[in-house]
Amino acid sequence: MPSDLLAHLKTSAVLCDGAMGTLLYSKGIFLNRCYDELNLSQPDLIRNIHHEYLQAGAEIVETNTFGGNSFRLARHSLADRARDINLAGARLAREAAKSFDLWVAGSVGPLGILIEPLGKTSYQEARDSFREQIEALVEGGVDLLILETFGYLEELHQAILAARDVNPKIPVVAQVTIDEDGNCLDGADPETFAAKLEEWGADLIGCNCSVGPVAMLDAIERVHAATSLPLAAQPNAGVPRSVEGRNIYLCSPEYMASYARKFVAAGVRIVGGCCGTTPEHIRVMKAALRVGGARAKASGSHGVSTPPAPSAGPTIPLEERSRIGAKLARGEFVTMVEIVPPKGTDIRKEVEGARFLKSVGVDGINIPDSPRASARMSNQALSLLVQQEVGIEAILHYTCRDRNVLCIQSDLLGAAATGIRNLICITGDPPKMGNYPDATAVFDVDAIGLVNIVHNLNRGLDIGGNPIGQGTGFVIGVGANPGIPNIDEEIRRFEFKVGAGGEYAVTQPVFDLALLENFLRRIEHCRIPVVAGIWPLVSVRNAEFMKNELRVSVPDSILERMGRAATPDAARAEGVAIAREMLTALRDMVQGAQISAPMGRYSSAVDVLEALGSAASARPAASR
Repeated sequence: MPSDLLAHLKTSAVLCDGAMGTLLYSKGIFLNRCYDELNLSQPDLIRNIHHEYLQAGAEIVETNTFGGNSFRLARHSLADRARDINLAGARLAREAAKSFDLWVAGSVGPLGILIEPLGKTSYQEARDSFREQIEALVEGGVDLLILETFGYLEELHQAILAARDVNPKIPVVAQVTIDEDGNCLDGADPETFAAKLEEWGADLIGCNCSVGPVAMLDAIERVHAATSLPLAAQPNAGVPRSVEGRNIYLCSPEYMASYARKFVAAGVRIVGGCCGTTPEHIRVMKAALRVGGARAKASGSHGVSTPPAPSAGPTIPLEERSRIGAKLARGEFVTMVEIVPPKGTDIRKEVEGARFLKSVGVDGINIPDSPRASARMSNQALSLLVQQEVGIEAILHYTCRDRNVLCIQSDLLGAAATGIRNLICITGDPPKMGNYPDATAVFDVDAIGLVNIVHNLNRGLDIGGNPIGQGTGFVIGVGANPGIPNIDEEIRRFEFKVGAGGEYAVTQPVFDLALLENFLRRIEHCRIPVVAGIWPLVSVRNAEFMKNELRVSVPDSILERMGRAATPDAARAEGVAIAREMLTALRDMVQGAQISAPMGRYSSAVDVLEALGSAASARPAASR
């Protein structure tokens, strides 16, 4: 058996192996295969790659289990084989390393999904998945665990906790992936992630993947100044370049070797390579470390105090963020009317509609984000123009469909800087529902994660929990569907949205008061102001569409009433009458109403609002 790794690292640095995926691809394994499953179906292939690295001089080989968690394996319908795949991966590496008397590291990568607070997977679910994988790796005989390529610290925290659940004494190397500035994907800088990983009990802290040696060395030097723990570094063989459709890593073995010496001089105790690194790179790195005498003594304490975790600043009181926020804070009834962005660039109708609605006392214009995944003008641009040209507040729908977390943060900071204050945070309709079904969806986060992001921005923190200066002043709205068949799941998600920072809710259109009443009872323990959606139906087909395609509960009695209308004008009048009845009945149950304006008929929305007795009776004819 190899000697105790942590004791060995006090006197010598250790060379880890290089990329597994790069070699598998070079040997003809297509990218759509599950590389982890090859432990079962092609064990000789995996064993031979381990031998190649060991013969090149690697002193640690990593198991072929980077994607061996149940979430990633589920994409290949292999979630139920997680234990078998990891156990086989550990045993293959153990067999290969046996004659070399060297160390085997269990490779554990991220889940491939976002966990709370940005995603719907809970900390406990993430921890359970990591534990399942780590248990099999430990059973298979690994000497240490390398938790690698994590972009989000909270997910890495759950992996560390799972490792300690399985075996409190096994050495844990916790590695993050960074950008060119040295920051994690969640925005945490080297000083921040070094402090947190040390606090959470990692034995070694490091970086791997994403960037080449230069950017990683810069980050490692900053980590070295912030912690007394030994470090690990496994850079890519440079930034990949696309050559005839393939990603090629252009760093030569000699270049990687020169940086291996620099890493060790900077306090790195485990050095290796990630994507693009081959046995030839490892061979030259081994020679450079030996000849250059770069096996430095392990660093002692640097006398640098751990920087305190950044703290949130005070949030702006709700009543000071916007006029709508002030009405919600005072418990007053809020009225909103929906204006859908145009398909082109001519916004005259929308601006005139907003001006008309302001003249009759509507509080805000609710502007959806490419509803039903249709391609329309940016609702953020229209919101800004409406506020500038009309002077009425906009309520911006903001969806997760088309944006990754970096874009989300950039968009929201821009919105705040331009004076947009009211949001409704929703997941968004998938592209397959729209007129471009082949468009790619992003969905880095869902509505719950989005609310967390906005809430943190309001507190002056970015998505990584780092200070950004003065907080934004958004009024945070969320969506709700009282008529959804699985109401238990809707309540569960609503609880999460409120816990994440939701401050008011806007419902799907209400046609069944009993369902709304039930929903309001179910959320009493987490009640925030509720704005009820009201939709003036325009035809029986419209009612059927709402019921059967948009999952809105429309009672048969409503369908019958719409079906009895003899003409289109009669149908529209009946739709307005039904909407007025709904608004009158729910007036005392909720804190506001959002009225839709089907086909851009803003006068119909005002006809509905007049049931409250608050809308002016005189309306400019040009706006009807």
